[in-house]
Amino acid sequence: MLHVVLVAPEIPPNTGNIARLCLAAGARLHLVEPLGFSLDDRALRRAGMDYWHEVDVRIWPDFAALRAEAAPETRFHFFTTKTSRLYWDATFRDNDHLVFGRETKGLPESLLAAHAADCVTIPMQPGARSLNLATSAGIALYEAKRQLAKELPLNHQLSTLN
Repeated sequence: MLHVVLVAPEIPPNTGNIARLCLAAGARLHLVEPLGFSLDDRALRRAGMDYWHEVDVRIWPDFAALRAEAAPETRFHFFTTKTSRLYWDATFRDNDHLVFGRETKGLPESLLAAHAADCVTIPMQPGARSLNLATSAGIALYEAKRQLAKELPLNHQLSTLN
């Protein structure tokens, strides 16, 4: 299973869309507090909350708590505009965590500095500031799924597409 981690998300529709994405992709969603909204927010509901009871979601008080509960071999990929390593150059494995920051500021500098070797970026044209958080999560999650599917026998690949 793949994991999508949102550190301090601020915009309810983005989180709702990512929850729907995780449900469709069979991934677990991790929300790291503080959240910029209530989980019963109407905007979140409109963007995917109707699926909320089916989403595998975990809430964490901070990133350190999530990290402490993860197995020692768990790998984290930190998505940021502040690196030159492209996400498609990363090798994704089962149980990897794809980590994204808040919409207005991205991931905290301290987290990026502590995990510089694990940072990746989604390329954009010069002048483009950033992509929408839900779009970024979708790009990353399905690249990871594509890489994992290559490792599976064809009959398993087909059954996971249904």
